[in-house]
Parts: sequence; structure tokens; C-alpha cells
Amino acid sequence: MAEEEEAAAAAVSGAAFSLQNDCKDDYQYEEISTDDEFSLQEDDDDLSKVLQNIQEQTEDAQISASQSILTSGKSVSEIREAMDDFFCNFLDRLGMSRTLDCFQTEWYELIERGVLTVDDAGLVPDVYTRNQQLETENLSLKKDLENYKRSVDKTEQALLKMQKERDFHRMHHKRVVQEKNRLICDMKRLKAHYASYEPVLKELSEKYQNTLTQKMLTSLERDKAMGQVTGLQAALESLEFGYTKQIPETKVGHDCTRKKGFEGPTQKALREARQQKFLVVASSSCDPAEDAEKKGKRDLKDSEFPVDPEGTPDFEHAKEHTQPLKSGQYQLSSIVKVHDFAVSCLALHPRKNIVLTGGDDRLWKTWGFPDGNILMTGEGHTDWISGCCFRPSGTQLVTSSGDTTVRIWDLSRRGCILTLRGHSRAVRACFWHSCGDFVASASMDGTSKIWDVNSERCRYTLRGHKESVNSIEFLPFSSTALTCSADKTLSLWDVRMGLRVYTFQGHVHPCNHATFNKKGDTIASCDSSGVMKLWDMRKLVPILSIDAGPHPANQVAFDRSVLKPDNMCKAVQMC
Repeated sequence: MAEEEEAAAAAVSGAAFSLQNDCKDDYQYEEISTDDEFSLQEDDDDLSKVLQNIQEQTEDAQISASQSILTSGKSVSEIREAMDDFFCNFLDRLGMSRTLDCFQTEWYELIERGVLTVDDAGLVPDVYTRNQQLETENLSLKKDLENYKRSVDKTEQALLKMQKERDFHRMHHKRVVQEKNRLICDMKRLKAHYASYEPVLKELSEKYQNTLTQKMLTSLERDKAMGQVTGLQAALESLEFGYTKQIPETKVGHDCTRKKGFEGPTQKALREARQQKFLVVASSSCDPAEDAEKKGKRDLKDSEFPVDPEGTPDFEHAKEHTQPLKSGQYQLSSIVKVHDFAVSCLALHPRKNIVLTGGDDRLWKTWGFPDGNILMTGEGHTDWISGCCFRPSGTQLVTSSGDTTVRIWDLSRRGCILTLRGHSRAVRACFWHSCGDFVASASMDGTSKIWDVNSERCRYTLRGHKESVNSIEFLPFSSTALTCSADKTLSLWDVRMGLRVYTFQGHVHPCNHATFNKKGDTIASCDSSGVMKLWDMRKLVPILSIDAGPHPANQVAFDRSVLKPDNMCKAVQMC
């Protein structure tokens, strides 16, 4: 048995293992020597000593077990068994079932007859019992030897796998170090290359400045020469006609006349009249302290409120749109996503196919219609944008926000040119007058304000509503303003004096929006329960009430075809 164990150990220790590198990479790795400082020691690879130690431990255990059995007579006598039991166990172990049945049948028949007794069979000698024990121990030792061999094989495979992984990681580390060194060299080269650009850019900038200076000097010399030529031509003409004519020297390309782009003849005449008067009728300001301070005086830059005409000029324009589209011909053509959060207001450009929107993302955006390309984005408000409106000329726009401010933006400058402050709570809506000189704002503090764009100040504060003012709108080409409030009322105001003219009552829930029709004789309003009402401006009475609930109506608008043969108007509300 010892010889078999030694032969197995020699076979395990002498087995050769061949490893193949399955790693495929295009990178050219450096060759790694096996005798460097990272290699394993030879004692680690010697498995013969491990097997020898295991074998010695097994032999010691067997010797100690055999000595304990041989020296103990008591244990041997205790495990002796009868001959009949020995034969039965022997036959059962060999699988001789029929012979076992015959033996047991004949054995118990003889005992029943009294021919034999249990004592006549005797006991099995100790040597047989000892041989049986030795065989059992031999089988268990063989099983242990097989387990040890498998454990040694697994350990050897794990060791070889670890050596392979060690070599791979060492090679990968060297490759990373080489790539890092190459990147460092590239960075140094790029830094040196970048540093060489600075003097070149500086030189080009100096050349550009010199070129601009030379261009300006050349332009001055050209203008001077042309002025001299003009003077000589005038002198020559005067000599020819026999009189002297003085022509002032002018410079080509320079116009000293100041032009006012958005001031019409009416505003110009009113401004000249105001400049001749030093004291005029007082106008209301935003602050009570300013009202008391400026009482009896008026800013020379203030714009003049328009006089209410007998007829509305926009009446003729409305006649061009008397053929509305029939019901059922409207359909969704496209969806344009321009804001990250909810869209709170929308306005159309008065002259071009441009849409202005504002949202809860604190931004306003202008985008082309119908392609949806974003043209401009405005940043500046610190809270949600509640309202937006284009100036009638289309060059500027106004926005209102929850940050209590109203801002005026110039499209050509792409930025805010004026910030109007005065409200104590969020501003809900804003609107631009048709003359382009006034802006109206409505706030949650229960007030509305009329702002003068030219003098950049508040002309009047409209007080009278008990709750939040949700919308404000000017009647086109007039001095009348319309507001609606959460106190369930609508109010008409004379903005020339800042006084309330009339209050419409009839809504049961807070009003969200109100607007004029193109003719200016009808008002449409909607509330938070979805009820829309039409009001007669001439008789100051309600005309019609429509319940489109249960959802709230946020805005109402008139159809462009306000004039019809039956003198009826058509309105639509948006929930």
C-alpha cells in the first residue's frame, strides 16, 4: 500500500503542464524574463515536499491506530461475533442471497429440532475480525488518498492560473506605463505648440489695429480732399457766373441730423408744446412719495395719451377677415418642443411669422413658424414668466414674471434694455399699447400699472380690485384699459387720469382673462369654472353666458371675422 501511494505521488509531482496564452492583442508586448524579482521561488513550485508531508502524516495515523487496536485486548474481545452472524454477513456482502436463504432456513430448522444450539456455533476468531477491520481501514485510506490527489491537482491548477494572471497584469502594467509616457510627451509637444500661437495672435491683432487706423486716416483724407474739390468747383462756378458763392465744406458719409424712428408727427408736436410749458397737469407715479414730490410737475420725456377717436381705426382692418374657416377644418399639424417646463404665455409677431413663448423655465424664446426653429432666447428673470407681448412695431417685446418685475427687451440688441419695478407681488400679465409708448401690467398685489416707455417710469397705478388682477388689455388706439380680477369683476379704466370708469359684475368664480373684439363694442371674459361671458360695451350689460366647464378657462379670444351679416361675433376660449 505504501508503494502505491509513493507511485501516485511521483506521478502527480512529475506531471508536465503546458499553458497557452489565449490573449490576442495587436499591441507588441515586451518580453518578460522569468528570473526577475517578481518570479516565484523554486520552493513554491516543488509539490513533492507537500505530497511527502501528507504521506508521512497518513502513515503516522495508521501506525498509531494499529498500535491502539493491537495493544487493547478489551476492544478486540468486545467486537467478537457469532459464527452464524459472520456467515450471514459474509454471504450478504458477496450478494449470495439464495445461499443466504438456504443457510438461514437450514440453520433455524436444526435449532428448532434441537440438533444444534447457539453455543455450538461458537464465535469468530479474533484474526478474522482483525482482518475485516483492516480491510475497512484500507478502503477509507484509499478514499482519503484520492481526495488528497484531487486537492493537490486543484491547488496546482490554481497556482498555474495565478502565475498566468500575474504575468498578464505585469505585462498590462508595463503597457499602461508606456502609453502614459507617450501621452505625457504628446501633452508637452501640444503645450509648446499652443505657446507658439500667442505671439502670432498678438502680432495679428496689432496688424489689425494698424489697418483700422490707416483705414480711418485714409477716410479722413478722402473726405478732406472731396471737400476741397467741392470748394474749388463752387469757386469756379462763382467766377463763371460773376459772383462769389460760399459753399460750406461737408464731409461725405457723415450725417449730423438726428432721426427719431418711432416718433410720429403727433408725438413730435406734443413734445414741442410740452417743452414750451414748464408746469403741466400732474401725473400719478408708482410710489406715493414720488406722487407727492412730483405733484404739479411733469417729466419732459413723458408720452401723451391718445385721444379716443369716434371710430376704431382697426375696424377697417377687421373687414379683410370676414370669411372664417368652417368648423371641422382645423387639425394638429405639428408639435414643437421649445421649453423644458410648462409654457405659460404666447404671442404672435405683428408683421412676421414669429412666435414668442414664455415658460416656467424662466426663459422666453422666439421661434419661426411653422418650422419651429428657435431664433432667440432671453435670460434675466429669476422666476416663471407669466406674460409676453410684442411692440406694435415688432422691434421690441415686454415680459412679466413672478419675480415682481416687468422687462422690455430689444430684439436688435438681443438683451434687456429696461426693467420696471414697483409691484409688491408676482406680475400676472402685461400688454403693449397700440401707439407703442405705454406698457400695462397686472399683479397679484391687486393693482395695475401704466408705464411710460419713453420716460421709463410709472404714470398711473390703477387701484380698485380687492384680489389679484389676472389680465389687462388696452382698447386699440384709445385711452381705455380693461382688467379682470380674482374678485369676480371686470373693470374699465381711463388711463389718462387713472380712474375706474365702470365695473362689470356677473361671474360667480374668479375671472382669468378678458379681451376686446376688433370693433371694440364687445368684451369676452372667462373664469375658473369654465364659464364664458360676452358683454356689450355700449349698453354695459351682459349679452351671453356659456358654461364650458367643469375645467377652468385660462384665456378667451375673438375670431378674426368679427363682422358678419347678422352682426354677430364669435369667440373661443382656451382651457
